[in-house]
Amino acid sequence: MITSSQMRAARVMLDIDQSDLGEMAGLSVLAIQRMESTKGQVLGTTDALTNVVEALEEAGIELIGNGRPTIGIGRGIRLRDLDKQNGRASGAAIRPKKSTDHAG
Repeated sequence: MITSSQMRAARVMLDIDQSDLGEMAGLSVLAIQRMESTKGQVLGTTDALTNVVEALEEAGIELIGNGRPTIGIGRGIRLRDLDKQNGRASGAAIRPKKSTDHAG
């Protein structure tokens, strides 16, 4: 369903931490930490895994499983263009980055 590497990479792409993902998925930080500390396929209850995957997908992450069409091989993630899908906010809107622009 999802690997620990995909979870960590998705958080990096969304610029969120484990606490943020826990809130998005309705899980504790400890549950997210346990999931991310596994090797390979994430271990957890079906409900917990489903909540994480749905939270990431809603935030704009597309999980790429083995055998799914893509340019490369193996598993991965990519950020979908959500502006074109039902007017949902992009994943970056979850926790806006601080602006580095300075008015002079």
